[in-house]
Amino acid sequence: MTPAEIVLAGPVTRDEVTGLCDDVRALLEATGAPVVVCDVGGLGPPGLATIDLLARLALTAKRAGSGIRLRDPDPALHALLDLVGLRFEVEGQPEQREPALGVEEAVEPGDPSV
Repeated sequence: MTPAEIVLAGPVTRDEVTGLCDDVRALLEATGAPVVVCDVGGLGPPGLATIDLLARLALTAKRAGSGIRLRDPDPALHALLDLVGLRFEVEGQPEQREPALGVEEAVEPGDPSV
């Protein structure tokens, strides 16, 4: 099934957060998609308002039985999300605990076998 998509353009004000959450909820109800792809490339410089928005969108999606995936996040947004402890799946990145394609793990001599 194809994921639902929403484009977030910024800067986003606190007053717009509730409306965007309603948009995500309606999108999920209409499509039944397992994940919402949020294009965050147009949000501009990230700040705590952006973090608040993404956290609320993730909670809205989770309550609907879905999840959030980010598209085109700014490296600063990625760093800020890490700083506050929020983890989001990002398009084009391998899933957590899954090695990137073409990467082999090296074994050091003397390492105990698992």
